[in-house]
Amino acid sequence: MKVTVLVENTSLNEGLRAEHGLSLYIETGCGKLLFDMGQTSLFADNAEKLGIHLADVDIAVLSHGHYDHGGGLGKFLEVNQKAPVYLSRYAFEAHFHSPEKYIGLVPSLSENQRLIYTGDTASLCPGLTLYSCNHCRKAFELGSFGLSVKQNNAFLPDDFRHEQYLLIEEDHRRVLFSGCSHKGILDIAGWFQPDVLIGGFHFSKLQSDETLAEYARYLNGFPTVYYTCHCTGTAQFEFMKSYMDNLHYLSTGQSITL
Repeated sequence: MKVTVLVENTSLNEGLRAEHGLSLYIETGCGKLLFDMGQTSLFADNAEKLGIHLADVDIAVLSHGHYDHGGGLGKFLEVNQKAPVYLSRYAFEAHFHSPEKYIGLVPSLSENQRLIYTGDTASLCPGLTLYSCNHCRKAFELGSFGLSVKQNNAFLPDDFRHEQYLLIEEDHRRVLFSGCSHKGILDIAGWFQPDVLIGGFHFSKLQSDETLAEYARYLNGFPTVYYTCHCTGTAQFEFMKSYMDNLHYLSTGQSITL
């Protein structure tokens, strides 16, 4: 399995631009996958520069209904004419960061015939499964981080029921992809206990203090190799790294082979 970062908040490649968002290109025995599409069409520009042909993608997954992961959805549907896009049935709910800041998807895309709306689980092909974990018991409550969903003209704390996780089981390894881990990276790591976990931890607003150190030590208790990015925060990553044996950062343009 090979994973290439098409876009992320940082870039170590002078020829590739970064943005606040995430898009991963995954090559597996099941085919070519796209996991999230960033905030704009930048993921497609970077893919072209990397020699990756998005028209050949077989399956696309949207991890949750926020603009920094699904803002490029329209662009993907334009450049790729065949791949189904799997997203939660709740992905097009009205998501906000504040009453004035809409952070959801473009509503007009919701009726596109290539969108496949998922429930609690969805099997994409042998060894590739999506999970919502909406009914999993949580051991930690990290809150909604000020994010909300608008229902019946009321703003309610987001419970992130629109978030889903991709588990790839291949070559006797279990690799989990999580866009932002809004339901809580501590619980997600515990629910799946994968060999490898790739995605954001949503810690960028946290202080580098004993609480974050405690979270790092907890994650380090699992036999998991972590590749984090995006909403983890670079300062938080550097702080957590001193408490974790297998924590790595992925930037725009980087590739890893698992």
